[in-house]
Amino acid sequence: MTGASPALEQPRAPEVGNNDRVTDIPRRAVSRTAKLAALPLGFAGRTVLGMGKRVTGLASDVISAEIQQRTAEQLFSVLGQLKGGAMKFGQALSVFEAALPDEIAAPYRQALTKLQEAAPPLPVASVHKVLTEQLGPDWRERFVEFDDTPAAAASIGQVHRALWHDPETGEARAAAVKIQYPGAGEALLADLKQLSRLAGMFRAIQPGLDVKPLLVELRERITEELDYELEAESQRAFAAAYAGDPEIFIPAVFHSAPRVLVTEWIEGTPLADIIREGTEQQRDEAGRLMAILHLSAPPRAGLLHADPHPGNFRLLPDGRLGVIDFGAVARMPEGTPEPIGRIAGLALRGDADGVVNGLRKEGFVSSTEPIDAHAVLDFLRPMLEPIAAEEFRFTRAWLRSEAARLASPKSPTYQLSRQLNLPPSYLLIHRVTLGSIGVLCQLEAKAPYRGILERWLPGFAPVA
Repeated sequence: MTGASPALEQPRAPEVGNNDRVTDIPRRAVSRTAKLAALPLGFAGRTVLGMGKRVTGLASDVISAEIQQRTAEQLFSVLGQLKGGAMKFGQALSVFEAALPDEIAAPYRQALTKLQEAAPPLPVASVHKVLTEQLGPDWRERFVEFDDTPAAAASIGQVHRALWHDPETGEARAAAVKIQYPGAGEALLADLKQLSRLAGMFRAIQPGLDVKPLLVELRERITEELDYELEAESQRAFAAAYAGDPEIFIPAVFHSAPRVLVTEWIEGTPLADIIREGTEQQRDEAGRLMAILHLSAPPRAGLLHADPHPGNFRLLPDGRLGVIDFGAVARMPEGTPEPIGRIAGLALRGDADGVVNGLRKEGFVSSTEPIDAHAVLDFLRPMLEPIAAEEFRFTRAWLRSEAARLASPKSPTYQLSRQLNLPPSYLLIHRVTLGSIGVLCQLEAKAPYRGILERWLPGFAPVA
């Protein structure tokens, strides 16, 4: 099994000191933006184009390993320094790493590590200032203990361990205290604006991939992710939906403020560790539980966890999947759209006309443009292989074969894909599904995915 993308691993605990390092993110944003603007896009773009040719098998020796390494280091070192929006953007794209041949993916996998390195921590005085502003001058009385050294740092904040004083029971409860960096919002928006310059560089990863809608989507959700009270509301909804569940665990919310969130601390094995060194049984079980979460959350909670990277999941000692970070969610009060399951079932049954009619009605196919229904069915069937059998093992090899099938400009599949559209209402569902599949391929997990769909996906009837 090849190594997992380090970009998706847990953030490392940074060293903290009472010094004057980096107290204001917007001040850093100026120099970071300059670095991004100075990236040699012509050189990097030509290199990525060469990478795309190698992925599709059109050229066996287009670019040298040295150029691959240099481009990876240039691109992702800049993205890594951008932190904020760039880290989120990189996490969203890094799932595609599993689709690339290993000799191409290796330098990118190594360079992607920089996207998840801890941001420079806030000085202790700044941490205390945020806590005073958000929780009041008596904030210390709310905690039995508070560790000034952050346990983890990510794109827009850092997490501290603490013992929370439960006002109802008087008990001390292990807590994770998420503190948002001052100025994080301004920095994120500036980063995302600059990242639009790189939009054309990622088309080699997926044919016809238009990164701009992804950036627009990320931008629209920045204000939501910056609002920790809104995140707390989402987490409470998930916790209520999965209360007492034998397979999924959602930590409780103890307290929230606009820039501070206090939740239950959970112990477990990070999914990144399982990807890297877990047993086959652990990887299979983690994949099964992730699929259950992804498919059951919309009908149970009216929400979809929209940040499916391994840093947000743990396998708990009791076997449940622990889920954290609810800043990015899709609100789906009606549950998963029924046409998704119905069209998938029609495709598995070989009903080409039914598939095209369904896709056309949902906006995946133009209402006027003629299209070969049987070609559409041939296009979709390999993608549905994971649910065609009772059990399926996701692998990097399978994802690479799909990427190659879809990416070759000479193939009928590639030409047909350019006739299909992704309606805006399905954009987030599509991105989360692709992200989840990328993680399942990194896990190389085997599970009864069809049975999970039959239980949780509306419109997906059992297949004979």
